[in-house]
Amino acid sequence: MHAIVGDDRVTQYLSFDSRTMEQSIEMVAGAIERSRHHARNEFYLAVTRGDDKLIGFTRLALGGVRAAKIGYAVNADQWGCGYATDSVHILINFGFDQLALRRITAAIGPNNAASLAIARKVGMKYEGRLRDHVFTNGSWRDSLLYSLLSTD
Repeated sequence: MHAIVGDDRVTQYLSFDSRTMEQSIEMVAGAIERSRHHARNEFYLAVTRGDDKLIGFTRLALGGVRAAKIGYAVNADQWGCGYATDSVHILINFGFDQLALRRITAAIGPNNAASLAIARKVGMKYEGRLRDHVFTNGSWRDSLLYSLLSTD
C-alpha cells in the first residue's frame, strides 16, 4: 500500500499528501478497525497482478441516500495498463447491482487526464467544477465532478 500512497507521482492527483510508512500502516489499520465497530460504509477492491502483489486499490464510500463516491489509485509503474478502468467498472457494477445505489460520483483533479478519461470510459457524466475543493500538497485544488446514475 505504501508504494502507492507514499509515492508523490501518485498522490499529486489524490485528495491527500503522500503518506509516510507509519501513516500508510495507520490508514490500513484504521479502515480495518472502523469495519469492526461500525456499519459498513466503504468498500475496497485490491488490484493485484498474477503474483498477488498489490498494485492499486479502488474505494467506494457510501454517503447520502443510495449514493457513493468512488476513488482509485494505481502504482505509477503500472499506469496505462487498464487496471484502474477495470477496477472502477467492477466496483460500479457492485454498487448498482449489490448495494442498489442510485448515484456514484467521482471528484477528479483537473490536471488528472488519465482519471478524467476513465470517468468518461465508464460512462460518467461531467457535472461541474468544485472550486478549492481539496487542500493537498500545500495548496487548494479544484475538482471536476463526474457522476453515473443506475439509470444511465
